[in-house]
Amino acid sequence: MAEIFYDDDADLSVIQNRAVAIIGYGSQGHAHALNLRDSGVDVRVGLAEGSKSRAKAEAEGLRVLSVAEATKEAEVIMILVPDQVQRKVYAEEIAPNLADGNALFFAHGFNIRYGYIEAPAGVDVCMVAPKGPGHIVRREYADGRGVPVLVCVERDETGLAWELAKSYAKAIGGLRAGGIRTTFTEETETDLFGEQAVLCGGMSHLVMAGFETLTEAGYQPEMAYFECLHELKMIVDLMIEGGISKQRWSISDTAEYGDYVSGRRVVDAHVKANMKAVLEDIRSGAFAERFIADQDNGAPEFLALRAEEAGHPIEATGKELRKMFSWLKEGTDTDYVEGSAAR
Repeated sequence: MAEIFYDDDADLSVIQNRAVAIIGYGSQGHAHALNLRDSGVDVRVGLAEGSKSRAKAEAEGLRVLSVAEATKEAEVIMILVPDQVQRKVYAEEIAPNLADGNALFFAHGFNIRYGYIEAPAGVDVCMVAPKGPGHIVRREYADGRGVPVLVCVERDETGLAWELAKSYAKAIGGLRAGGIRTTFTEETETDLFGEQAVLCGGMSHLVMAGFETLTEAGYQPEMAYFECLHELKMIVDLMIEGGISKQRWSISDTAEYGDYVSGRRVVDAHVKANMKAVLEDIRSGAFAERFIADQDNGAPEFLALRAEEAGHPIEATGKELRKMFSWLKEGTDTDYVEGSAAR
């Protein structure tokens, strides 16, 4: 069983006695900065020149500096910029300004696990990774609750890294819900696998394959959309509330029986073998190398795949059907397009 930390296991004063720099002010960055500030921590935000996030951070009363200036001032540096740019920001603006006794923090282990960032001797390397998007991390903290976090220490150069990591986790509200002790390797490999094989890659392509199967058999695309995509939220919500068992308890006997006899025909031993191959690419570093090489080259494969998948017929069908959903916030269908360009 995993070791789990709660508020009583951490001393908030540890992080309150450190100067903290949050590098980046996106989804996670804004939540960490604001929650730390409200927990009595001396926090500043490090942003690139001309960052569109500067005005947002300053509007919250946060001090905004360059990444280099923020690093010079801070003893704890939490890096919350995208995986593919972390090593460049680190090499150019963070590494030259680190001092013995500093701590590098991450919310995902990618760059440490694959060796794209190597901290110097005398610097602790820790992770506090909320298991939820930043807006929920902030909302739950403001409401007196918290989002569970993963807590890791890769290098404990000072002998104080674990106490510091737990204190940071407490300050952003994570230990109100619970902090699970893990490692950079375990967090990175399971995170990438879950995204690729189940949550994003697996789910998206299962939905598209189901849509194609029905439309190719002559069924209306609107019917295929409702049955293969729209009702997915209901099923996932039930799983979140009570696991797979509650989902099966809540559906009809017909649906439950079909789950048992047909689900394993779709997700069979061949699918699991493919999942194992995906995991091997993650563990060997092959996926990381492919991703970083593509990003360094201007992301031609990434952008081509994005355009190809965006052109799938299910997207056009869904765009029209969602106009019928009065409960969706106006503009929802365009928000993500704008957001993707700003990531």
